[in-house]
Amino acid sequence: MSLNCAAGSQSGLGVMWKTVSEDCNLACDYCYYSTCGGKPGPAINRIDTFILDKFIQDYMRHSSGSATFAWQGGEPLLAGYEFFEEVVYRQALHAPPHTVISNSLQTNATLINGRWAAFFKTYHFLIGVSLDGPQQIHDSRRVNAAGKGSYSQVMNGIGHLRRHQVDFNILTVIHKGNVGKARELMAFYREQDFRFIQFIPCMDFRAQQVDQPGEYEISADEYGEFLCEAFDEWYQDGKPEISVRFFDNMLSVYLGGEAESCVHRAACPSSLVLEQNGDAFPCDFYINEEWKVGNVAEDSIADMLAHPNFRRFHRMKPVLPDKCQSCEWQRLCYGGCPRNRKWNTEESRNGPDYFCQSYMRIYAYADERMQKLADRLRLPKVMP
Repeated sequence: MSLNCAAGSQSGLGVMWKTVSEDCNLACDYCYYSTCGGKPGPAINRIDTFILDKFIQDYMRHSSGSATFAWQGGEPLLAGYEFFEEVVYRQALHAPPHTVISNSLQTNATLINGRWAAFFKTYHFLIGVSLDGPQQIHDSRRVNAAGKGSYSQVMNGIGHLRRHQVDFNILTVIHKGNVGKARELMAFYREQDFRFIQFIPCMDFRAQQVDQPGEYEISADEYGEFLCEAFDEWYQDGKPEISVRFFDNMLSVYLGGEAESCVHRAACPSSLVLEQNGDAFPCDFYINEEWKVGNVAEDSIADMLAHPNFRRFHRMKPVLPDKCQSCEWQRLCYGGCPRNRKWNTEESRNGPDYFCQSYMRIYAYADERMQKLADRLRLPKVMP
């Protein structure tokens, strides 16, 4: 599961809501969004009932049988149990008959207890848990306001999810402390029986400062080496046992489909990323006044999708860098993420994704084995 971009519904529109804005009970030093330092105020900045209800009504009118919500933060569980009870109540209240409602939530898992886990199971929430690896690695960066590591609390939260049979996956930020430890991470996932994994390269930027290019803590060479080592561990002689999002996306293309991740699709998805106060943006990497498309308390979804900023955002990704236009791996990448490109003032020419060399390296390294795996999966299964 990805919670970096809003998942789409059958209507083609995805919704991600920054449930409590930047409020978070952890102070991870690499966070690109939160600035509260692990010390949210006594009054959590959660979504107002009027804004919540108005938007859900409007979104359900666009749902076409399927409505998908992604809840992020900060730490979304700070909104409280009663808030999410209200969410599912209003979703059911406004949904047309036979609408399939899906909820996903990205969390640091430190606040999950039996009550939360039971709620997630009852309402079929898909949970993304942020975990950077074994305790020594995780606790070096994912700390509370006092600088104390959160690993034990995270694993306790995962224990509650497992006892209640809640679907969850692991999101690991790849940084200086673990970029050279792909084999150790994969062994850790197997040891802990984590079956669904996502990697995100560690970045140094603030989403609110979109005019400044992001700086990454790891180099393209380091990330490329990491992906190759992780692929060796994932492949398992053509019988992968763990779902790693990056490699699953590659395999989907080899099977004639397309990547699920927005980074490697031909176009950015149609998404609305909502701040706690209702401000709306086309992407969670572009939470900046320059890219605002409206506010859900005042504007309809139709108006926001017709906003010039929304159209301007969607024009960026299809303008491939010169290097990408003749690249043999274009179908696997499509130029990566526009946030990682360097644009000039005319927005007619741009540089490749910061991780271009990483992608080219893993694509070439894995190509033969990916083709074999895809061929095997296409073979009809013979009944005994």
